[in-house]
Amino acid sequence: MIYLNNAATSYPKPSCVKEALQAYLNSTPASQFRGSEQIGRPDTEEICRKNLGKILGIKETGRIYFSSGATEALNTILCGMSDLLEDGEILVTQTEHNSVLRPILNHKCLKKFQMVTVPCTMDGEVTAEALEKSVTDRTRAIIVNHCSNVTGRVQDMNRIGEFARRHHLFFAADVSQSAGCLPVCADEWGVDALAFTGHKSLMGIPGTGGYYISPVWKMRPLQYGGTGRNSSQLIYEEGDYEYETGTQNLPGIAALGAATEYILETGLQTIMEREEHLMRILYEGLGAMSGITVYGSRETCKGPVMSFNFKNLSPSDAAYIFQNIYGITVRTGLHCSPLIHQAMGTGKQGTVRISISCFTTEEEIMEFLKAAGQMACAGIGEKI
Repeated sequence: MIYLNNAATSYPKPSCVKEALQAYLNSTPASQFRGSEQIGRPDTEEICRKNLGKILGIKETGRIYFSSGATEALNTILCGMSDLLEDGEILVTQTEHNSVLRPILNHKCLKKFQMVTVPCTMDGEVTAEALEKSVTDRTRAIIVNHCSNVTGRVQDMNRIGEFARRHHLFFAADVSQSAGCLPVCADEWGVDALAFTGHKSLMGIPGTGGYYISPVWKMRPLQYGGTGRNSSQLIYEEGDYEYETGTQNLPGIAALGAATEYILETGLQTIMEREEHLMRILYEGLGAMSGITVYGSRETCKGPVMSFNFKNLSPSDAAYIFQNIYGITVRTGLHCSPLIHQAMGTGKQGTVRISISCFTTEEEIMEFLKAAGQMACAGIGEKI
């Protein structure tokens, strides 16, 4: 099997991830703040937080909180933000994932805000002109997807951070697609909140992720419960909040800690260079095929993900042929980001999406291009 769906969940995982998960499951259970059995041991969560701080560009790693993934993290950020800001508008870019769009449009606490969509170009760029045209004196916040999970377009977050500060906006970043494979500089960007997931390019397992909240904000948490700190406290004073409640996914956090250690030891630059080399081969190969439309280019789309369509095959038919004839796993449809497809003109059926990891080989890419070329010529998946 050739796996090219890493934008959904990365595969394979580094061996150290599996080893860390197994080691944790084989050890005596240790819950933070809740027993004496962990005394003298390095804290699983704190080790992972420090590694994440280096990868995400966050100095105050104690402000990184774990969750089940980016969806929970974004719901927490958005609902907490709504408590802090007066009625008005929230800017979302046309590249956003449903983990942003659906909370804003469905949570009762967010009904006081009007969602304003900042348009993007066909390949997913959010321009300075589009931002300035979208902001009004009623705008209170902006949510930005750092790297599109459809086209791989990476936004200029320094420019967007400057825009947010100039207009006094709450600035939240979704780095789910970029964390672990592209530079993330939360402190430099000046973000107020940031959400990430662990199972994509951070190379952890599903059910892990988290968020960062700037020290200047005291956001109300999304949920309350046991923390193991001060069990006699039942009511929280405003601002005196705890964000990690209940039993944490410590096996998953241990695995994520090992994954982040792997990224730091390998080096982000090394990972980027490997993936950039493979993506350039993909863009050049698919771009040379007359029966294929590629959305974006390697000059503008720097993430390890791209979208294309066959002129004579629907995306769903193409995925079926890739999987069942060639043994290649891709993904098709709208990829949980419906608005960007309006800009791309692919809103009816979506696209075929391929996404790589640093473990993808050049031989696998060449096999994929060979299959795509045959499909583009034949139109019915027959080898020619």
